Amino acid sequence: MPNYRRARVDGGTYFFTVNTFRRQPFLTDPDVRAALRAGIARVRAEHPFVIEAWVLLPDHMHALWTLPPDDHDFPTRWRIIKSTVSQRCGPRLHRPEWMTARRAIRQQSTLWQHRFWEHTIRDDTDLARHIDYIHWNPVKHGYVKRAVDWPYSSFHRYVKQGLLPADWAEVEGIETEDDDDFGE
Repeated sequence: MPNYRRARVDGGTYFFTVNTFRRQPFLTDPDVRAALRAGIARVRAEHPFVIEAWVLLPDHMHALWTLPPDDHDFPTRWRIIKSTVSQRCGPRLHRPEWMTARRAIRQQSTLWQHRFWEHTIRDDTDLARHIDYIHWNPVKHGYVKRAVDWPYSSFHRYVKQGLLPADWAEVEGIETEDDDDFGE
């Protein structure tokens, strides 16, 4: 079994990619979005963090969080968020035909890929690059031609705060690809 090592930087800013199991396209469903909001609120009540950016796509999400100065425990936060969604939406989304003995032993659902990918933000340039990546992702995957047209993104908050113009990253006739450098 691989020995996964995660960066542990107190007060760090982290970029995450979290996928659904077998890339099931349910993350933008209303009940799943509500469960995600509930899970995030639950976590932030006991384990605060700042959401720098977020995008929700049907089969994966990207998030950028900053943790408190004395804290580096992002795995607990993700465990609580994912389990909240599984508890609330599992009855509708559970796929018994995909349940393995290992998933049953570990009490895992068929909603989430077991692991998630994280990257520790190194500096302001790295932070800006990942924020742009998050906001560009729906365009990259061909869901919309303009970032502003994707409703499940922190892009709208950035526009409202005057940090980005509404016409940021508008493209016409773009050919998108699914390859990237962020572990999808």
